[in-house]
Amino acid sequence: MDSRPNPSFEVDPDKIGWITFDDPDRTLNVLTEPVMRRFGQALDEARAAGREGRITVLVVRSGKADSFIAGADIDAIAALDDATEAEAKIRLGQAVFNDLASLPIPSVAAVHGACVGGGLELALACTHRVVSDSKKTGLQFPEVMLGILPAWGGTTRLPRLVGLQASLDMLLSGRKTDAQKAKRMGLATEVVPEGLLAAKVRDFALGVARGQGPAHPRKRALTARLLESTPPGRKVLLAVARKKVLASTGGHYPAPLRILKILGAHAAGSVEASLAAEAKAAAELVVGPVCKSLVHVYYLREGVRKGTGTADPQLTPTPVKSLGVLGAGIMGGGIAHLAADNGVQVYMKDIRHEAVTGGLQHARGRFDKAVERRKLSRREAAQRMDLIAGGLDFRGIAGVDLVVEAVVERMDVKRAVLRETEDHVGSECVLATNTSSLSVDGMAEALQRPERFCGMHFFNPVDRMPLVEVVRGRTSSDQAVATVYAFALRLGKVPVVVRDGPGFVVNRILGPYLNEAGYLLGDGATIERIDGAAKAFGMPMGPLRLIDEIGIDVSRHAGAALHEALGERLAPSPVLLALGNTKRLGRKGGVGFYLYEKGDEKRIDETVYAELGSVVPAPKDMAEQEIVNRLMLAMINEAARVLEEGVIGSASAVDLAMIMGTGFPPFRGGLLRYADSLQPQAVRYDLEELRQTHGARFEPARSIVELAESNGRFYRMYP
Repeated sequence: MDSRPNPSFEVDPDKIGWITFDDPDRTLNVLTEPVMRRFGQALDEARAAGREGRITVLVVRSGKADSFIAGADIDAIAALDDATEAEAKIRLGQAVFNDLASLPIPSVAAVHGACVGGGLELALACTHRVVSDSKKTGLQFPEVMLGILPAWGGTTRLPRLVGLQASLDMLLSGRKTDAQKAKRMGLATEVVPEGLLAAKVRDFALGVARGQGPAHPRKRALTARLLESTPPGRKVLLAVARKKVLASTGGHYPAPLRILKILGAHAAGSVEASLAAEAKAAAELVVGPVCKSLVHVYYLREGVRKGTGTADPQLTPTPVKSLGVLGAGIMGGGIAHLAADNGVQVYMKDIRHEAVTGGLQHARGRFDKAVERRKLSRREAAQRMDLIAGGLDFRGIAGVDLVVEAVVERMDVKRAVLRETEDHVGSECVLATNTSSLSVDGMAEALQRPERFCGMHFFNPVDRMPLVEVVRGRTSSDQAVATVYAFALRLGKVPVVVRDGPGFVVNRILGPYLNEAGYLLGDGATIERIDGAAKAFGMPMGPLRLIDEIGIDVSRHAGAALHEALGERLAPSPVLLALGNTKRLGRKGGVGFYLYEKGDEKRIDETVYAELGSVVPAPKDMAEQEIVNRLMLAMINEAARVLEEGVIGSASAVDLAMIMGTGFPPFRGGLLRYADSLQPQAVRYDLEELRQTHGARFEPARSIVELAESNGRFYRMYP
């Protein structure tokens, strides 16, 4: 057994000191407090070796095959609830990295794979960064996505290295930077071939030890230097960045604003003052409610990533190497593109040549956009497009591992297509339907092997929406569910397993929310007021704007289906019924509640009030809180019923589905975490008040009554 400390320090015959991170108990290197303390000791050893002339350069590397350092310990972040303690721990990390930055000998970070958070801060504290050109290599500050900021020197050192303008995107968005971009912006000193990293790092280190620095140090553009070198220039840059942050977050996320404040006050000042500001700000953020909610969401996603979608965590899903897609429309083409983008061979089948051609063009268009945005090279895009084929017969899907049906949303058509497909695939092939509203059990009745069948509900647009509802029918086997679940993970999606039922989970909970927006409009609230209140709460768009986005005709059909299945409490509002009788289609038709030009929202269409006639009264000044209460309680009430009926297994699964499927504000931790924060007695009381005023649609669900009587919580009742 290897008893070396982590990290270890050693000296080679060329007088290179090597500090190697290699956690024996984890697949990734994580900067826990014991690891950081040991790193400090290793730096003391390196400093002594440098004084004694035994080393002339230090290299920091990873012993892991495909990653450098994955950042700080999330569990430790989650456990912090005292700002004073948090600041002390942050200052400890800063002190260790300051020791690295102040070594009397040059230091080199050898970066391959994930270099995230504290790992990138460590690399920034080194004199140089030699980075592999691997696709697996990514340099990233994801702290802002956890409601905090890089506080071990990242907010301080990055702008001093690459400039204020270049650092803003990394610090404020949490986006990953690849090796070539890192080189262009001056973050990477050198980029070397993945297979030659070890040899190239050694050569680079020896050159640095001899005083031979990089051949061509990066020079920032003149305009950037002029902007960043003066207080007025920096003020302009930060003001523009602040405006963008507020536009995209609504001011609900304090971390990016604190980052901008630190940069404004300290970007041109002393490092020590900036580090102190980092530590203070991060300590206040890490114990705040937004950080706690975002860490909660992180754990939800991690739980999904490690699961199988079944009760058996050891179940091995069938690997999907080839995929059949039935139906080459927008959804089919989107699914084909996504699969090919992740290295899966795809065959699209349709009954019309024009449809197949359209599906292939849709996929090609997505790859072309990736090339335009420098996400892929032309060669990579062509290679991925070559994975997609299409035709009118079944021969192309004869040997596939999984078939996803994405034909027209009609039960008779889907049953016929699936029944015919079953005769042309192997007995081990899993069939899945991409239905958004039809019964999976109803389709399974048409199959000879219903145990090999389940739902795989993608949300539109396929490449952007992260959620996939994996719909487990009565006869679906664990193997089928696990296979579809694992395939969704491979595609980079967030799968949530649900039972068959009207609207499954997301659309069912969303239905009362959209319907209540119609009732609010019928009670005199304006479009601007309704959508503004929802956005102020944190929703990515208001409910009426969302109806436009979905399509007024589609929304009407979905609402009617929920009404038929769930009864009068889902009776469509008179306003939405009247809207469905107009020629308005929403964004796809250029006019709905809003006007659109070339698909872009322009403004509210005020003529909609006159067209809706008597069902919309004269506007009245309705309080924002009343609007929010009615919208949110409609969803909470339906979510409670979904749990009672066993359509989904836990409160946390509801929250993950709503965050990933509707954009419910992550800073609130999820719909039912938000409900728990309101207290069950208050939720029941508000629902009873609304029921008395607005009718039976606000009748509290049984579980809400039980929670109020026992002072319970959704997360305890449905763990």
